[in-house]
Amino acid sequence: MNEILIGPFRQLLTMRDLPLKGALDDSQLEVIEESGLWIENGKVKTVGNFEALRSQVGGAVEVQLITEDKVCLPSFVDCHTHIAFGGNRANDFAMRNAGSSYLEIAQAGGGIWSTVKHTREATQDELKELTKRRASYLLQQGITTVEVKSGYGLNRDEELKTLRAIKEANAELAMDLVPTCLAAHMKPKDFEGTAKEYLAIMATELFPTLKEEKLTGRIDAFIEQTAFSAEDIQDYFQVAKDMGFMITVHADQFSTSGSEVAVAFDAVSADHLEASTDAEIALLADSDVVAVALPAASLGIGCAFTPARRLLDAGASLAIATDWNPGSAPMGQLIASASILATMEKLSNAEVLAAVTFRAAQALDLSDRGRLVEGQLADFVIYDTNNYQNITYLQGALQPSAVWKNGAEVLSNIK
Repeated sequence: MNEILIGPFRQLLTMRDLPLKGALDDSQLEVIEESGLWIENGKVKTVGNFEALRSQVGGAVEVQLITEDKVCLPSFVDCHTHIAFGGNRANDFAMRNAGSSYLEIAQAGGGIWSTVKHTREATQDELKELTKRRASYLLQQGITTVEVKSGYGLNRDEELKTLRAIKEANAELAMDLVPTCLAAHMKPKDFEGTAKEYLAIMATELFPTLKEEKLTGRIDAFIEQTAFSAEDIQDYFQVAKDMGFMITVHADQFSTSGSEVAVAFDAVSADHLEASTDAEIALLADSDVVAVALPAASLGIGCAFTPARRLLDAGASLAIATDWNPGSAPMGQLIASASILATMEKLSNAEVLAAVTFRAAQALDLSDRGRLVEGQLADFVIYDTNNYQNITYLQGALQPSAVWKNGAEVLSNIK
């Protein structure tokens, strides 16, 4: 049977009619009580009062009756992760907390290059399994769409190995992985030329294979003093854009200039933004670039949070992601880190939930998910509670009891 009616939910949040940009008040949330969700062929057919819908469907549609207090809302989108990696950097965290600088950690064998070496040592199959394991952990949190970056290969063959592993993992999971090429993560230590020469080689030798094998439609770069300058990246991004790739940018993490590049290249998102000033905030707000906050990285490094409140008040679109990576953000907890950001930046529940559903989907150029409205994918998460506010209030401690993807239950009774 291709149709199913589920309910009654004590509350169902649709995220209907909320704008892609700007501040949101909780009064703008559509919260339907005693509600039903009618699914047809993997998509939402309609939502509304459960009893009214049950009378409408008669006996032609399977009915899944809920007898306990449950809340339903769109499943989450994690629009920035680095979960395809090998190795471990627990020592980096210990050294950083003991007062060591980034340079000192790198000199001691840590930092991004440490992960590059471990990732290069891993086989493609090992990387696939590691990616699947971490993605499955995110699925247990109600996240059914996950962006996954390369960036720990840093040469043609190793970047291809990582992206092929992500593609294989995606085929074996009950969720969607969205791959992104981050070959421009840093200039590899074993490359003897300039940053521009490295980028030119990647654009020439890597990009065509990405297209040929359909490994990704997205190109990312880390624009920072320790990585690539705004000037370095111009030709690289121009080639990517001319070839039809979407652009996204690691921007303004420690210094500014990245967000300006993101706007100039019509990027889908500018991610980090901890160092953004009023000038960068205004620039982003006046564009269609989604500002992606990564609060777990602020916690991991011990730096300022993305100025989420000022971005929203200026009219920008804000998404929140885990930035799950082995160095600065190893926690992999979306709702926990988003709830902490909400406390620090005074974000409403509507702003947080928008930031991890349809606004996060927008950062991936996906318009078919993130809302429970007619025609959208029936991707949703169910919690054992009678009040949706408990999701952020409990800061990640309240875990979903069920997760649905494309109209099918993929996880239930999660412990």
